[in-house]
Amino acid sequence: MTKSELIAELSAANPHLLSRDVETIVATIFSEITAALARGERVELRGFGAFTVKHRDARTGRNPRTGAAVPVDEKAVPFFKAGKELRERVNTGAQES
Repeated sequence: MTKSELIAELSAANPHLLSRDVETIVATIFSEITAALARGERVELRGFGAFTVKHRDARTGRNPRTGAAVPVDEKAVPFFKAGKELRERVNTGAQES
């Protein structure tokens, strides 16, 4: 599902809200999650999951084409861990198909 599909479904499910308001709400939620992760904070949505930032150390990688050693800087990457309720719903849905 894309962001625009999410906005369309939320707009259809909430006809009392204007589409542009739903778009603003979705953008604000994503923006706040992104800002919290940028500050190094953990974002937990009960029943859905938790977003955290993991740090990867600097290392020496390889160029797959030439095999030459390439230095890879340390970096922070976003990480999502699904909550128990989400995992159960996904697994139940997979069995019903």
